[in-house]
Amino acid sequence: MPKDLTQLQLLTELEPVVANQLDRHLATAKEWHPHDYVPWDDGRNFAALGGVDWDPEQSRLSEVAKIAMITNLLTEDNLPSYHRTISEHFSRDGAWGTWVGRWTAEENRHAIAMRDYLVVTRGVDPVALEQDRMVHMTRGVHAPDYFHGMLDQVAYVTFQELATRISHRATGRVCNDPIADTMLARIAADENLHMIFYRSLAAAAFDLAPDQAMEAVTKIAKTFAMPGNGMPNWRRNGVLMVKHGIYDLRQHLDEVLNPVLRHWNVFGRTDFTERGERARRELADYLDKLGRDVVRFEEQRARILAREAAKAEARDPARV
Repeated sequence: MPKDLTQLQLLTELEPVVANQLDRHLATAKEWHPHDYVPWDDGRNFAALGGVDWDPEQSRLSEVAKIAMITNLLTEDNLPSYHRTISEHFSRDGAWGTWVGRWTAEENRHAIAMRDYLVVTRGVDPVALEQDRMVHMTRGVHAPDYFHGMLDQVAYVTFQELATRISHRATGRVCNDPIADTMLARIAADENLHMIFYRSLAAAAFDLAPDQAMEAVTKIAKTFAMPGNGMPNWRRNGVLMVKHGIYDLRQHLDEVLNPVLRHWNVFGRTDFTERGERARRELADYLDKLGRDVVRFEEQRARILAREAAKAEARDPARV
């Protein structure tokens, strides 16, 4: 039976891949600046500087758009926690350390652009937003107890970066504002490049240590949760985002899990031992169950939306 590679061996063997992917990323990533995506002409002082404080009537965003923007922004705000976690599982030296620093700097732009947009356009209550930021960042995020090193981390961020890209794009569409849509499309492009980096690194890990990689991917796929889990009003806001298709089970299965697993050729590989085969069967069973759950979820959502539409028509037939 082949012996597992240690974390040090994995980090050492994969560092050339990290270096190559870092070079590819730097050659591909486009420079952009958060201030270019904010309609500064819309801005005005708040009461502390002689202006007027926020009022709900000032927002042009729908309730769904507000919640999606707040959720996505607070998720981006927790970058210090993500930096700590990812640097603990990777390395602060060599190509690994350079990547962690570059990734952190790029991610930081996302929160800058989104917050400036929301404050300038008065899209959401800035006081409530700051209060939630304080709560969420004070709590922080921590890798679950079942995370056991670099392979788990790489599997997680591959899925998470793609999921975040999808969430940002969907949020941009519901904002009904071309400026917000353009800004979130720009942020989503960053997330996609980050996903490609991690997906490529995971592909190399499959070739280097197939059984270990397969076990990590199965574990992470079965337990995946978005990094905003636990923020204020997470459950309520998450339900609304799911109901309106910002990010739901169908997207998670069809646009995140299945494409990434196909890219890794998880179900076509022939280099697993029985240990890897067992993990692959476990993943296949989970995907089958998730597929059934998706159908039930969509049927339930359709019934809920139909009831809500019927109630709205009964209240005001002219609006429907």
